[in-house]
Amino acid sequence: MSHFINERARLVTESIDGYLQAIGPDKLARLDGFPYTKVLLRQDWDKSRVALISGGGSGHEPSHAGFIGEGMLTAVVCGEVFASPSVDAVLSAICAVTGAPGCLLIVKNYTGDRLNFGLAAEKARQLGHQVELVFVADDIALPEAPHPRGVAGTLLVHKAAGHVAARGGSLAEVRAAAQDVADAVVSLGLAFATCTLPGEAVRSRLAAGQIELGLGIHGEPGARVMAAAEAKALVETLVNELRSRLPAAGALAALVNNLGGTTPLEMNVLTRELLGSEIGARIELIVGPGPLMTALDMHGASVSLLPLDAARREWLLSAVAADSWPGARAVSAPTVLPLPVMAQPVYRGSEDAGRRALITAVGQALQAHEQELNELDRTIGDGDTGTTFTTAARDVLAAMQRGELPLADAEQLCLALGNRLGKAMGGSSGVLLSIFFTATGTELRQKLDIVAALGRGLARMQAYGGAQPGDRTMIDALAPAISALPRGGIKAAAEAAESGAQATATMNKARAGRAAYVNAGNLAGVRDPGAVAVAIAFAAVAKACA
Repeated sequence: MSHFINERARLVTESIDGYLQAIGPDKLARLDGFPYTKVLLRQDWDKSRVALISGGGSGHEPSHAGFIGEGMLTAVVCGEVFASPSVDAVLSAICAVTGAPGCLLIVKNYTGDRLNFGLAAEKARQLGHQVELVFVADDIALPEAPHPRGVAGTLLVHKAAGHVAARGGSLAEVRAAAQDVADAVVSLGLAFATCTLPGEAVRSRLAAGQIELGLGIHGEPGARVMAAAEAKALVETLVNELRSRLPAAGALAALVNNLGGTTPLEMNVLTRELLGSEIGARIELIVGPGPLMTALDMHGASVSLLPLDAARREWLLSAVAADSWPGARAVSAPTVLPLPVMAQPVYRGSEDAGRRALITAVGQALQAHEQELNELDRTIGDGDTGTTFTTAARDVLAAMQRGELPLADAEQLCLALGNRLGKAMGGSSGVLLSIFFTATGTELRQKLDIVAALGRGLARMQAYGGAQPGDRTMIDALAPAISALPRGGIKAAAEAAESGAQATATMNKARAGRAAYVNAGNLAGVRDPGAVAVAIAFAAVAKACA
C-alpha cells in the first residue's frame, strides 16, 4: 500500500467526509446517499437564484468541491475516481438546489459525463425543472478529436457563470456567460509522468528524459512524447500550440494549473517563463499557479488562456466565497527594494605586543598543520578542514600586518576576530567560531573577566550549533580548555585541549557536524580535525606564553 487510504471502495466517501469535517461549520453539506450518491452543496442556498452544478470523477481535487460558494458553484456531484457520477446522483443534486429560476449544469466534455448529466437533465425537465447544460471542451491537445476534452479551463466557466448567477441573472443569461467562456478558452498541458491510481502500483509509459504533450487528466495519452527540456523551452512549446488557437492580438487571462505532483518551486518557474514568453505581454490577469484541477499525483502542469473583453474581465475579477479559488490577479513585475544599509562595524587598529605574538603563533601553527588537518578530514568529510583554518589564519595575520586589529582592546579584538572569521573562514567552523568570538566580545563589554566571557561565548556557540562535549566536534577540545583556564592557566588549558582532541579518536558516533553522517567504522581511531585544530591553537598560545 503506497497511498493513505483504507479500502479503495470507501476512498471517495471518506475523503468527502474528511473535507466537510475540516472546512468548518455552516458552509457545505452533503446529501444522505452514500455510497451511491455523493453530492456536496451550499448550506445557505435558498433557491432564489439560478443554481450551478458541476462535477465528474473524483481525483481532480480541489475540483470540484473546492469551488462551491457564493459567486461560483452551488453543488457538485462526485463520481468514483475518474468515473462519472450516476444519473440518479446528478438528478438528486438538481432536485436539491433548483428553484424557479432554474439550474445550469457545467459538464466537462467526456462521454460518461455527457451521457449521465444529459439524461439527468432530461429527467429533471420532466419533473418541471428548468435545466440547461454547457459542455466545456477546452483541451486543444488532439486537434482531430471529434469531442475535445474538458480540462482546467472549466474553472473559468464556473467563475463566469457564478458571477452572473450571483447578481441575479436569468438562466439564459447565466448560460450565455458560461457558453461564451467555454467557446473561447483553450488549454494544454505537459507531464513527465502519468497519475497513479490509489491502491495500485506506480506505472509510467514515459521513460526517463521524456515528457508528454497533452496528457489527459485521467492519464490518457496526449498528442506526442517529446524529449524533456528546460522549462523555458517547454513553455515555448505550450505557447506555440495555444497561440495558434487564439486571436492574434488582445489581452488574455491565464490559469496556471498544477496537475498534482509538481512542486510549487517548479510551478513558479513555469509561471515566470509563461509571463516572459512571446504572449507574456498580453497576459493581463493570472489565476494560480496552483493545484486547481489535478490528476491525482501527475507530475505535470497545464495552461489555460482566455481572451479578455470587458465582460469577461468583470466576471473573473469579482470576489467569491469558494475556498479553493485563488482569485484572478493583475500581472505585475517583481517589486525590488534596495538592500538595507547595514552599519558595518569599524575597528580601529591598535598595538599590543603580547597579543600580537599570540595571534602570530596561532596563525603560524595552523598553517604548519594544514596538511595534517586535511588528512584527518578526508576520513570523515571532504578534506578541507586544514585549508579552512589556514585561510582564516592568513586573513587574520594579514589584517594584523595592515594594522587593522584593535590589539590593545580585548573586547574590540574579539568582536573584530568574530567579524573576520565569519567572512573569511567559511563553512560551519567559520560561523561557529565567529559566534564564539562575537559573543565573547559582547560579554567583555559587560565587564566580565576574560575567562567568564570565554565561557559565555562557548555557551552561545553550543546553543546555536547544537553540539555538546562528547559529540565529536571542536567543542571536545574547546570546552575542557576553557574549564581548565581558571585552575591552571594557559598551560593547563592547552593540555586539556590536547586530551579532549585525542579523546575524539575513541568516539565512534558523531552527533553533530559532518561526521554525524559517517559510519562508526570510518570514525574509529580518527581524531576530529576541528578539535585537533583547537588543540593546535591552544598549544601555540601556551608555547608563546612560556
